[in-house]
Amino acid sequence: MPVTDDLQLLIDAAYASGDIARKFFNAEPEVWDKAGNAGPVTEADLAIDTMLRTDLLAARQNYGWLSEETEDTQDRLMNERVFIVDPIDGTRAFIAGEQHFSHSLAISQEGRITTAVVYVPMMDLMFAASEGQKSTLNGEIINTSDQSALEGATVLATKPHMQPEFWIGDVPPVKRKFRPSLAYRLCLVAQGRYDAMLTLRDCWEWDIAAGDLIVRQAGGTVTDRHNGPLYFNSPRPKTKGCHAAGPSLHKALQARIRQPEPQ
Repeated sequence: MPVTDDLQLLIDAAYASGDIARKFFNAEPEVWDKAGNAGPVTEADLAIDTMLRTDLLAARQNYGWLSEETEDTQDRLMNERVFIVDPIDGTRAFIAGEQHFSHSLAISQEGRITTAVVYVPMMDLMFAASEGQKSTLNGEIINTSDQSALEGATVLATKPHMQPEFWIGDVPPVKRKFRPSLAYRLCLVAQGRYDAMLTLRDCWEWDIAAGDLIVRQAGGTVTDRHNGPLYFNSPRPKTKGCHAAGPSLHKALQARIRQPEPQ
């Protein structure tokens, strides 16, 4: 199946996800706490997940499925191509009536992301990318920033990740900013609105799969906290952190990240 056909499939599905999300937004959707202190889930998350799973797998019957809101099975490991989906990335923001949540949809092929979209419905922002093509925002080509120095760089990260214990030497002299959706953070770096993003904790694949490709096709570099490339559709679908920036700034950040002592 051509990647271009897959991209349009994901774009259409992301817009349909936004239609569902808007119906529940600020409408007091039912909310449950997931087992294992895994955070909240709403009836909107589940409705979007059901729609995406039904429509996408009907369109691509030989693809596997990995989603935050679907019970995982190892069946997906037998598929060459796999949908990796977060129906709502930033559920807490969605519940709070904040607009910075997103829908993250990607397709992996043998461990790499080949097609990706991230849609921010309350601002009508459609980020998209496919292998061999530049990333776009609402159809316009986007690029990462050319910031190369740590001093003055804008970095999307949580406060805990800017504590001294995570860094070699002093905490880098960056301007810390925050958005609740990891997928959207990656897209803001791809767009060049912010210079970098980082999270040093393990990341679920569905949070970062789409953003990984969108940053890379915008000219940026994305790795885990050990500077390794991200691999997707793993038996345990988590990565060892994630950080993204233009190539020079990524290198400068990586050089300052304190690696854990060997066990």
